[in-house]
Amino acid sequence: MAEKSRWMQQVEADPGHSAWYVERFRALAAAGEDVVGEARLVEALVPPGSRILDAGCGPGRLGGHLHRRGHDVVGVDVDPALIAAAQEDHPGPHWLVGDLAELDLPARGHPEPFDAIVCAGNVMAFLAPSTRTEVLRRLRGHLAAGGRAAVGFGAGRGYPFPEFLADAEHAGLVPDLLLSTWDLRPFRPDSDFLVAVLRADR
Repeated sequence: MAEKSRWMQQVEADPGHSAWYVERFRALAAAGEDVVGEARLVEALVPPGSRILDAGCGPGRLGGHLHRRGHDVVGVDVDPALIAAAQEDHPGPHWLVGDLAELDLPARGHPEPFDAIVCAGNVMAFLAPSTRTEVLRRLRGHLAAGGRAAVGFGAGRGYPFPEFLADAEHAGLVPDLLLSTWDLRPFRPDSDFLVAVLRADR
């Protein structure tokens, strides 16, 4: 069994954390805030009607939007409370409880690979450090030929960007594009956020 993620350790320490997170994004959406910017970048990577994996989907804000845009979406998150919120707020995608370090969607009835993977919301920083390379390896294994993964997280969260890029390479993923925001601003050495668009190194 994989080491417990930092997210689930936080939930155990504060049982109300998941509900707070769900309500935070519900409130932002109700106030008209843009909560799907990451999904727009992902849509630029694929044609209409693509298969997209929302890895660490949380309460479904991105996968729900991509489904409404006509894509075939599977969302996976380790937190059952977040998956329950995704099912309630964004019906349509296939929402699954699961640890990304043990991701095996063919074994769960989803054998087709994905044209794109989105891993947003600082998911990589919430993983247990011992599982990071394995998560990236499993994401790579779920990509279709020519597919790409868009992974974004902030600096100062215990996972330096060079270490992440080295782990990705070790897992068989290499960058097509490095950005500092989801709205396509260039990545620089002093950037405090990384969006890496990765492809399988075949």
